[in-house]
Amino acid sequence: MEWRDQGILLRRRRHGENAAIIDVFTRAHGRVSGLVRGGAGRKLGAILQPGAQLDLAWRGRLETQLGVFRVEPVRSRTAAALSDRVALAGLNAVTGLLLFCLPERAQYLSLYENTEFMLDLLEHPEVWPLAYMKWEVQLLEEMGFALDLSACAVTGATQELIYVSPKSGRAVSRQGAGEWADRLLPLPSVLRGVGDGSDRDILEALHTTGHFVAHHLAPNLGDRPVPEARARFVSALTQRL
Repeated sequence: MEWRDQGILLRRRRHGENAAIIDVFTRAHGRVSGLVRGGAGRKLGAILQPGAQLDLAWRGRLETQLGVFRVEPVRSRTAAALSDRVALAGLNAVTGLLLFCLPERAQYLSLYENTEFMLDLLEHPEVWPLAYMKWEVQLLEEMGFALDLSACAVTGATQELIYVSPKSGRAVSRQGAGEWADRLLPLPSVLRGVGDGSDRDILEALHTTGHFVAHHLAPNLGDRPVPEARARFVSALTQRL
């Protein structure tokens, strides 16, 4: 079995003396693991950094087995990530969440394309947090936990939508919240795609999406802990604010 694809490196683990096992998120084959001979060496080690865009040739006896990768660099994102603390923390959050969420060999073309686009924005720290927030909303949707922020779940109104139900993920208006307001999650306008998105608004949005990652997505994946890299990203953005 052989195939060729492009992908984003999520993780590299040393295997034996000089080899490495890598996890990549590919365009056509989803998340795939494979062995890279010489992957722990100096030459390939410099290429196999989280977030790197790679040209990949996979070969194995069976599609389901751990095959062997031949890799060629397309572009590195290391320099862009290292130039900004928030961007580096965000890159680690992205790779950590993809490893956490994605089943092996399931294609997510739209998510892949958005991930590639977002990671190419690493060198623009002024827009990176907003791109990350939108990506996290899409990740929840792709995993089956889409937020419905179009109208109030209680009244059907489309105005003054300022809350999100922590159970259903649906918007709630000021009037519809009533005495339950203190139990609802915030719905900043940026989460509905309105406005440029200040760091403060983005952090508020990440508080809401983080609830669904921790209390809906994680239990669906067997109650594994959410990667700490996400909390570190939120902390780095808080410190910037």
